Amino acid sequence: MATVKTKTPRRIEYPTSDGKPMAETDLHRNLMIDVIQELEAWYADAPMTYVTGNLLLFYEEGNKRKHIAPDVFVVHGIPKRKRLYYLMWEEGKGPDAAIELTSKTTRKEDTDKKHVLYRDVLKVSEYFLFDPTGDYLNPRLQGFRLENGDYRRIEPVNGRLPSEVLGLHLEQDGDQLRLWDPKTGKWLPTKEEALWQKDRERDQITQERDREIVERRKLEEELAQLRAQLDKQQGNQPPQA
Repeated sequence: MATVKTKTPRRIEYPTSDGKPMAETDLHRNLMIDVIQELEAWYADAPMTYVTGNLLLFYEEGNKRKHIAPDVFVVHGIPKRKRLYYLMWEEGKGPDAAIELTSKTTRKEDTDKKHVLYRDVLKVSEYFLFDPTGDYLNPRLQGFRLENGDYRRIEPVNGRLPSEVLGLHLEQDGDQLRLWDPKTGKWLPTKEEALWQKDRERDQITQERDREIVERRKLEEELAQLRAQLDKQQGNQPPQA
């Protein structure tokens, strides 16, 4: 009896680039990198939270054309590891939060196509848009939260948009998008600011150590002087009969 060989489905190789530039301007690129790094540091101790950005996300198995690359996105409940791309059917879910830095060439896509895709297909719980140059969105910072299958605008609190997904508030600071920690009442530091703070703390430790060395030497000198005076006084005393 002849055996019938079954073909093993060939794994589809998905592209890692869509051929588009990472960002339209230096401002957009630097801002995207800053926000990703701030969130990576924020979730550094959370092994089941994945932070990335400008990574191709495929949302229809077998269809290489069904993809999107959010500027920044966060996914809770999946392992933190390096990925070539994000396959939604393998990960088991879409992003919990997405941030788009809108520009002249992305404005319509960010406000129309992605709005619908994030809401209806990816089911992104929170979607934020920020216009660094203030030329395309009014207000420049906008947020939406998925409620009963539709996006509702997130109302600002003290000028900031609270994110339930991130546990942070998003705030415009000129052409910068800052992440504010409501528990500490401070912005999350950028990588550059964090390095500057570490250098400052290191300098303070060095200065404190130098002060301690100077104080110790001063005390040693004073102790040596006291001993010398005591020896001199004992040497001038007449011998007892």
